[in-house]
Amino acid sequence: MIDISKIPSPCFVLEERLLRRNLEILDSVQKRTGAHIICALKGFSMFSTFPLVRQYLHGCTSSSLYEARLAFEEFGQEVHAYAPAYTEKEFDEIMMYVNHISFNSLSQYERFKDKLAQNKAKTGKKISAGLRINPEYSEVETDLYNPCVAGSRFGLTFDKIGENLPEGIEGLHFHTLCEQGSDTLERTLIHVEEKFGHLLHQAKWLNMGGGHHITRKNYDIELLVKLLNRIKEKYNVQIILEPGEAVGWQTGYLVGSVQDIIDSRGIDVAILDVSFTAHMPDCLEMPYKPKIWNSENATINSKNEGKHVYRFGGSTCLAGDFIGMGDYAFENELKINDKIVFDDMIHYTMVKTSTFNGVPHPSIGIWKESNEFELVREIGYEMFKNKLS
Repeated sequence: MIDISKIPSPCFVLEERLLRRNLEILDSVQKRTGAHIICALKGFSMFSTFPLVRQYLHGCTSSSLYEARLAFEEFGQEVHAYAPAYTEKEFDEIMMYVNHISFNSLSQYERFKDKLAQNKAKTGKKISAGLRINPEYSEVETDLYNPCVAGSRFGLTFDKIGENLPEGIEGLHFHTLCEQGSDTLERTLIHVEEKFGHLLHQAKWLNMGGGHHITRKNYDIELLVKLLNRIKEKYNVQIILEPGEAVGWQTGYLVGSVQDIIDSRGIDVAILDVSFTAHMPDCLEMPYKPKIWNSENATINSKNEGKHVYRFGGSTCLAGDFIGMGDYAFENELKINDKIVFDDMIHYTMVKTSTFNGVPHPSIGIWKESNEFELVREIGYEMFKNKLS
């Protein structure tokens, strides 16, 4: 357990030992299946940890030019890319960084395939091209995160490709999961094979995207291994998985502190030095209620006898900058400067933060396996100013 008294407020803190635990689980899947697991930067981009991560994973996947550059410069192994659309002004630079690139449409591939050929002739570097497919099946319940909703802009349905892969296309890529188990993958593969099996026989690789919650407790790893080995043997393809949350899952925290406590019509509201909209946007987007250390769930009507119940408000002027999915009960009354620790705040959190309202961005630190705290970065006024003009 980390010593919270040694952590500044506010601060994102990653526990190194927990990250290594996740990486060892992911590596065990690689060793048993031959699959390449790569880190999705859209879910986990803490590049100060890449010296550790690259001991286990094959590379990174990016969704933009800047992510591709970050992967190339800081990770230094395979770099994969997928974006809904690439732009003319960025594509030449993207090719400098990536080894694999997936296109969202046939028109995008037609637009840039000559550039891939010219780049190979000029540099000798072959970039393996693929197409994102849409199996029209997903069990994601929140539409904001569901890539298969009606009218989705992601991927090609089976009727758009035909019987043969376009010349120069070597792989297929689907991404339809969101923090789900291998049982969901099993049901998804039924639809992938039914609609795209004939194309898989022509492909060299199959990227199964992210959303595989492999490091979650009770995830059925045995089923995952069985599925990956079956697909690999049936179609003779290299399997690629690109989870982000499985890398950063339950590896760290956001530490904040109480700055004020007000009585709002009988509700005790604790105002923090962190913001939900600026620092924990997923809590409002999904929405979900994060766990807080040394507390239990509470609501206005729940009975938490003998406990002190609080609602938490963020530090911006946005009226909705608070956790509205219920309150929290504590054994003791909260006081000014008391530390509040939000659990599991590393994946899909740091990557989405903003400087809205000019509120100070949390620092970033690592609780090392040597049981010491390392402050990696303090983020000040310049980050806020440099985004503006």
